[in-house]
Amino acid sequence: MLEVRLLDWNAAQAEAKRIRFTVFVEEQRVPADLEMDEHDAHCLHALAFAGGLAIATGRLLPDGHIGRMAVLKEWRGQGAGRAMLRRLIDAARARGDREVVLSAQVHAVGFYRAEGFETKGPVYEEAGIPHQEMRLALR
Repeated sequence: MLEVRLLDWNAAQAEAKRIRFTVFVEEQRVPADLEMDEHDAHCLHALAFAGGLAIATGRLLPDGHIGRMAVLKEWRGQGAGRAMLRRLIDAARARGDREVVLSAQVHAVGFYRAEGFETKGPVYEEAGIPHQEMRLALR
């Protein structure tokens, strides 16, 4: 059974760091010093659990940006990313945000479009990986 918990950084950091390191640093070869930043302490973090194990993470920044969405490879395509994204969108809506913005890796743009996001601007690179800015108006 899949469960998504919304947590502050103190409660989320051990699992979030482990998942992000596995996905971004080990799999995608993003330099470790680029993966972690000063925003974590000010974000609402989502952790998805399956059978008590943390399998995915994401965060919602105070300015409405969603970021650091990462799902462990063996759990991709099983709904963890979607469940986590929806919880973060609901949290943004509940606090009164008018839109959420994210930087999607180009290969994941279709996933976000299916959730109602629209692409904005040209494709650009972040840590050597093509990205696309995406926005979702909240009603």
